Amino acid sequence: MNQNEYGFDTKALHAGFVPDKKTGSYAVPIYQTTAYRYESTDDVAAEMMLEKPGYIYTRLGNPTTEVLENRITALESGAGTVCFSSGMAAVMAAVQNIAESGSEIISSNTLYGGTHTLFFQRFQKRYGIKVVPVDQENFSEIEEAINEKTRCIYIESLGNPTLNIPDFSAITSIAHKHGLPVILDNTFTTPYLFNAKEHGIDIVVHSLTKYMGGHGNSMGGSVTDLGTFDFKGNPRFEEMNTPDDSYHGIVYADLGQMGYTTKLRAAILRDTGSCLSPFNSFLLLLGIETLGLRMERHSSSALKLAEYLNSHEAISWVKYPGLKGDAFYERGKKYLNGGAGGVLSFGIKGGYKSACSFINSLELASLVVNVADSRSIVLHPASTTHSQLSEEDMITAGIDPGLVRFSVGLENAEDIIADIERSLDISQKL
Repeated sequence: MNQNEYGFDTKALHAGFVPDKKTGSYAVPIYQTTAYRYESTDDVAAEMMLEKPGYIYTRLGNPTTEVLENRITALESGAGTVCFSSGMAAVMAAVQNIAESGSEIISSNTLYGGTHTLFFQRFQKRYGIKVVPVDQENFSEIEEAINEKTRCIYIESLGNPTLNIPDFSAITSIAHKHGLPVILDNTFTTPYLFNAKEHGIDIVVHSLTKYMGGHGNSMGGSVTDLGTFDFKGNPRFEEMNTPDDSYHGIVYADLGQMGYTTKLRAAILRDTGSCLSPFNSFLLLLGIETLGLRMERHSSSALKLAEYLNSHEAISWVKYPGLKGDAFYERGKKYLNGGAGGVLSFGIKGGYKSACSFINSLELASLVVNVADSRSIVLHPASTTHSQLSEEDMITAGIDPGLVRFSVGLENAEDIIADIERSLDISQKL
């Protein structure tokens, strides 16, 4: 049976790997090597010319990392994946692969703080790539932002930490009408909860550090081309359609579905060196094996917590798209597959001081600058992940000074709620 015909959980366990015939190794081996031995000069020359597949140097590819890339490709039903050393490296590479100085990209104005800084402080101020922020709910604004310099539209499957869900069908329709690909950060939903390809997305980015790995022990990122966008002959993408002098005159668009990822590996990964270590690839593969089971538990526990908080007298508001009455509840039902993930945001009465008191009083949940872990994590975005934003940008991004972001772990939901209940009581005694 073709591996692509298997269900999600089966792919998460088996896709991209056949047990080693020589040793019989049942688990994916860790190929902790920097380079690879060749049989002849003709052999290495053919690989250097991209005339045959193979491993040249671990900065470009590694057998362990290749299994991870193939597994992610299978889970996203994509054409190819390239892994990077972190989620931010993946975001940067995904955009730089098709945008250069003088071009523009359109992005949602409710981005994760690190992505916002990359786009506006690095791309726009240092690299000459103009970033046009838009209200992703205003479709006319999105369309009006498009011009001949635009190279992509960039959105997130769930806003961080505002938990807003884009209308994917509407946005991808606009993009494709103008010959533009849509790049999606799918970190918060993962392919288990959101089928990006089914809803018109072209390129998917993941911070593998989060739910995909799931255990807070490995950094990593990935970019997957879903094979839905044709770069061939598109005048917006000159670098995809003209010979690359730095790689033997290859024309990436001529490679069809493999063009985008070949350029990503042969040019961006080669030149930046932001490769994923084989050991981290191994750990991330272990995490992915239980991705489906974990996302079910994260989602069910987060919903229980959201319902509890929604009726608590110390809570001003709750944002969680799985909660009935939430502004994105109906859109979540339309696009997400049976859950809304494990991250929710809420406001505590008393504002900033009460929020800090609440966070400092928690015992089970940890104050950690991370999210989407197997253990419960709490964070105050205004003073951490989004602290680089101006006051105006923070308001636009929906970051209230009293906002608390809570990442629900795999602990018993009753224990999580008990920890929160005790801490809420303390926060209201200031």
